[in-house]
Amino acid sequence: MTIWNPWHGCHKISPGCANCYVYRRDESIGKDASVVTKTGDYELPLKKNRHKEYKLTSDEGTVYTCMTSDFFLEDADEWRKGCWDIIRFRQDLSFHIITKRIDRFEKCIPYDWEEGWDNVTISSTCENQDRTDYRLPILMNLPIKHKQVICEPILGEINMEKYLASGQIEHVTCGGESGPNARRCDFRWIQEIRRECIRCEIPFTFKQTGSVFQKDGKIYHIERKDQIFQAQKSGYSYMPGMNTAASITYRLPDREELFDRLSRSSFRSHFHLSDKEIDIIKQKGIDIIRSHAKVFVEKRLSAENPDNDGKQTPMKGHPVFIAQHAVACCCRSCLEKWHHIPAGKTLTAEEQSYIVDIIMDWIYKEYGRE
Repeated sequence: MTIWNPWHGCHKISPGCANCYVYRRDESIGKDASVVTKTGDYELPLKKNRHKEYKLTSDEGTVYTCMTSDFFLEDADEWRKGCWDIIRFRQDLSFHIITKRIDRFEKCIPYDWEEGWDNVTISSTCENQDRTDYRLPILMNLPIKHKQVICEPILGEINMEKYLASGQIEHVTCGGESGPNARRCDFRWIQEIRRECIRCEIPFTFKQTGSVFQKDGKIYHIERKDQIFQAQKSGYSYMPGMNTAASITYRLPDREELFDRLSRSSFRSHFHLSDKEIDIIKQKGIDIIRSHAKVFVEKRLSAENPDNDGKQTPMKGHPVFIAQHAVACCCRSCLEKWHHIPAGKTLTAEEQSYIVDIIMDWIYKEYGRE
């Protein structure tokens, strides 16, 4: 990875900018980060060493562009054409541009952009639902060959599945905020976006925890040097088809506490077996019902990314279907939320057996009430 900053300085425009690291760093050395200036690295991709070889080569990976400013900043309009010329010339390099100003994109592209360039990735940041619903519809309608989304710092729960389902987004990155005034990052927000990415088969990166990290209701204050490591250690980054979530460690809930929580959920507790489902149990026998549960879990729930996850479990017609909703084993999202079994992993035989047991425990209780 290489960083190319052709200009420096920016202006805050949205909640994600509040604790900008560039402002914080510049302030520490008595510099005003709101003053935008062209840098000495403006032509960095064209610079050569004493052997007349380019200093930046494709072996060094992606060139992250304008990381101490915004490539589409109004103040840089007069300098941007020169950068496009350099990017066009260095087709051997891959450039990644991250912006909060995706709404200025069409005003700032070169004459020959057409449907986009192969060596340019554009990432729109989305720190909350408001900015997601403003920026992503714009991103969806732009001629860009490589589109990504970055939720960093993430400041609240975000639902972006309708945008991810378009098939245009190649990668999503999430992370918390660093610095002395960092705002809280709730792990549940990370998990929800990750689940959306899994359902849409999009790679996901959990980049960093941030300084103030909340998990299972507890607040953790994490030093800067540990934030990326802790995110990596969690195993919550996701690559479709690689079963990467198999490395995530978790603990199944206590059975008694689980059923107590389920009984206090207005949605889960309203499920009961009807006379029709009771008759099915009487006709088939409880052992056959257990075998059905085993098949349903294996065929419909155990895959890394089950087909139509969250939409394929009926709410009637079979006692196992009713039980799956009652005990939150109806989809991979519910399994993660209620049973801590991570989404995005192929279920082991032991995990499948656990789910069948939970389903049958509920059915036994309901059948005994008949």
